[in-house]
Amino acid sequence: MAQDILTQKVPLNQVALLVLYALPSIIALSAPFAALVGILMTVGRLTSDNEILVMLSSGLSYRNIFIPAMLVGVVISMLSFFTNDVLLPAGTVQYRRLYRQILASTPALELEPNSVKRFKDTVIVTGPVSGRAFDNLLIMDRTSEGERRIIMAHDAEFVDSGSEGISLDLHDAFIQSSGEIVREDYDYASAGYLQYWIPQDDLIQAVSAISPAEMSSVDVKKEIDTRNAELLQRLDDRRIRAMPYAMSIENILRNGPQGADWNKRDNTFNTFSREYQAVQSIKKDMSLRNYQLEYYKKFSIPFGAFFFVFLAVPLGLLAKKSGQTVGFIFGLLIAVIYWALLLGGQTMGARLGYSPFWSMWMPNILTGAIGLIMCGVRLRK
Repeated sequence: MAQDILTQKVPLNQVALLVLYALPSIIALSAPFAALVGILMTVGRLTSDNEILVMLSSGLSYRNIFIPAMLVGVVISMLSFFTNDVLLPAGTVQYRRLYRQILASTPALELEPNSVKRFKDTVIVTGPVSGRAFDNLLIMDRTSEGERRIIMAHDAEFVDSGSEGISLDLHDAFIQSSGEIVREDYDYASAGYLQYWIPQDDLIQAVSAISPAEMSSVDVKKEIDTRNAELLQRLDDRRIRAMPYAMSIENILRNGPQGADWNKRDNTFNTFSREYQAVQSIKKDMSLRNYQLEYYKKFSIPFGAFFFVFLAVPLGLLAKKSGQTVGFIFGLLIAVIYWALLLGGQTMGARLGYSPFWSMWMPNILTGAIGLIMCGVRLRK
């Protein structure tokens, strides 16, 4: 990120501040895994150097290892949660504020080669770049009259107009526009040269939205409550609309073929089916589920450091030699497996409708359960 911004001749102090504001997101995710690897390497080194054997011979027990490790896990979990829940939202606000200031003077930051960028009602797909020239440019936008428009150009030249925005000089352009409702009503044209403008306000708006991952847990919970209330209201409205059709179908079936509306049964049933499908689609509101997943994720990842303790200590005690190396390798493997389970749970929760809580906490529960079993076996020995 810093390299891309520095190439646009942005002052070094502003780039350093951007990096600083972006650090909380890295710290919040890396701290639990750092605790895992650190404990594994420490206990593994103590075991391979026979320090554990000396401790046990001196009358100490495994509790003298578990208790400090658990305290470390608790402290790191709390610090990670604080970073994720307090520093990350504050850093995100400052990051976006500073980025908007930089973007106001250097709009070129938001237009990159071989990328897809969205600016308000405009989507721009860029091809390879050479200097300020783009190849194979595609623009999809919506006009002020509500028409959908597609613009394709063989090549385009980028012009940074500073505070006014971005200008794209298109060559060999083709334009096709169609109505929002009547898609068969369309127009098309071609031009040897076309100038396309992206205002500065659209550029700034593209970086203003804050995702649930960048919000505090309190704000995410408030957003969940608001969206849940809106969802229930939408469901009630749809059910009210579907109720007359359900009653009509019931009356038609009760009256049988002798009824006056018997021939209308297919149309009535099809209308009711559409309303029913609308209700089911509302229930599968992806935006609400994404907020719920992010809410539980804000707790599961930071407190993963605590659950890692139960797994890291008994694994570290298994090291016979090269304890630090073994601990580092085990730490990497566990981190990869844990992250795969977390991503798998998030995918199943978002696409298959699994419980957001279990989707996000299952890796921690599995880690803690396996660790407790291994701890029990070690303590018995």
